[in-house]
This record gives sequence, structure tokens and C-alpha cells, in this order.
Amino acid sequence: MKILNWLLVIAGICGLIGVRVLEDTLFYDPFLGYFHEANKNIAFPEFEWGKLIGGHLFRFVLNLLFSCLIIYGFFKNKQWTLQGLVMMVIVFMISLPIYLYCIHDKFEVGYLFSFYMRRFVIQPLIILLIVPMFYYRKQMMDKEGR
Repeated sequence: MKILNWLLVIAGICGLIGVRVLEDTLFYDPFLGYFHEANKNIAFPEFEWGKLIGGHLFRFVLNLLFSCLIIYGFFKNKQWTLQGLVMMVIVFMISLPIYLYCIHDKFEVGYLFSFYMRRFVIQPLIILLIVPMFYYRKQMMDKEGR
């Protein structure tokens, strides 16, 4: 049974890597080049709001699916997996409107602020907090004898 759990974790990690590697082809995001350029003085890209939001939602759903595989594979707990899902959805629901405002404002709020808001939208950074948090919770429950 442990092999199946590790396969879920590995599949989730490979999925997240795949989303990152294939981002140029899978998603509509004209800001990929804008933020990858070392020269911050390049022109603000033209884009379509609907396609941009749809691309970010699609990417989020894929990241969410692979992140939930990782959580379930590590902890074998459906309730914790659902809690992780809810936390990731909340972070996305907070960060997406802020990032969209940054775009609307043409990053006048600040390049770095916009860059990092974008990271919360397109990358599953919250998984880096959820897994250690649940691991700690599991250790405390094991210590208490549950």
C-alpha cells in the first residue's frame, strides 16, 4: 500500500513539473515573456481578459489536482486533502483579483509586487506550507496517541 501512496506523490510532483514545463503551450499568458525578460522596460503586452482569466483558471485547476494528489499520497486522509484544497482555493481567490488589478493598473503598483502576486496565481506555492503543516499535525496526533 505504501508504494501506491508514493506513486501518488510522485505523480503529483511530475504533474506540477509538467504544468511548469509546458506552460508556454498549455496556457494563454502573454505575461510569461514579460516577467521572464531581465529587461523590465519592455512594452506592456497586449492581451484578452477572458482568455487570460480562463488560462489562469485552467492552470489553477491542474495545479490543484496535482497538489491534492501529493497531499493525499503523503497523509492518506480525505479530510486533510479537502482542507488543503479549500486553503488553496482561498489563496487563489484572494490573489487572482489582486493580480488582475495589477494588470489593469499596468503594474504601476510595482513590478516586484505584481511579479509575486502572479507567482501566487500561477504556481502552487501554498503546497509548500500545507505539507509541513499537516506533517506537524500528524506528528502531534501520533504523540498524543490518536
